Amino acid sequence: MGITITPRELLDRVRTSKKTTIINSVWEPGEGASYLRFRDGHIPDSMFCDAAAALAGVPSSQQGRNPLPDHEQVARLFRTVGMNVDSQVVVYDNDKGLMAARAWWILTWAGVPNVRILDGGLQAWQREGLPIVGGPGNLSTAANMNPQLGQLPTATIEEVKAHVDNGGVLVDCREHNRFAGRKEALDLKAGHIPGAINLPSLDLFDENYQFRSRDEIREMFAQHNITSGESVIVYSGSGLHSAQMIAAMHHAGLEGAALFVGGWSLWAADRSNPVMRVD
Repeated sequence: MGITITPRELLDRVRTSKKTTIINSVWEPGEGASYLRFRDGHIPDSMFCDAAAALAGVPSSQQGRNPLPDHEQVARLFRTVGMNVDSQVVVYDNDKGLMAARAWWILTWAGVPNVRILDGGLQAWQREGLPIVGGPGNLSTAANMNPQLGQLPTATIEEVKAHVDNGGVLVDCREHNRFAGRKEALDLKAGHIPGAINLPSLDLFDENYQFRSRDEIREMFAQHNITSGESVIVYSGSGLHSAQMIAAMHHAGLEGAALFVGGWSLWAADRSNPVMRVD
């Protein structure tokens, strides 16, 4: 079983009463805005996940814009959605797949088995003519799982530096203009980590933000001489696009890549770190 599920497959699970925990991972700027967007319309039986509160810690120059959540944050999410060992977990979002990918990565990292992403998210569901509902969402049952953090590989900034010094593969998955240093609206400096190659995560998806075929994704990585996720570190601005890239790698059978969670936001916060730009 892969990491994705189609809208029709999810509908079949719901209609046949198969145990399924459906999580809508939502981020909107402004206090309470994420929940309001969820209430405005979601897939029936969904439960709300506030991506900012549940899937990231407190930002800082020492940890980056979206550091990992701590054990209590993840445990609170498990309780909120009633995380159950006998239930298939499906995550989705309302936009470009970034929040669904972050939820997939965090839950898998926290020990939840076989988390699946609704391919194309809420838009794909609606394109199939399937219903959405408003309101507070589904009621959770009692959780019977505890987080077991650390089930996916991560890399610290020191490990990234050593990795590059030893000739390891470091993938920057931001859009090319940010990699090149031509634009930067979020972090303190523009450019990329010396030694990194650029493969934008969104290139691995089609115009509807659905995963490209496994063969297409493998070919894109093969063009950079990457045939396995092992010994690869991936970073983005702050761990969102990089989670999306690692999800695509798992989808294509290229498991094993480590996530540099702090990403460019952490690297750029230290003025002593070298920066590369493309003319």
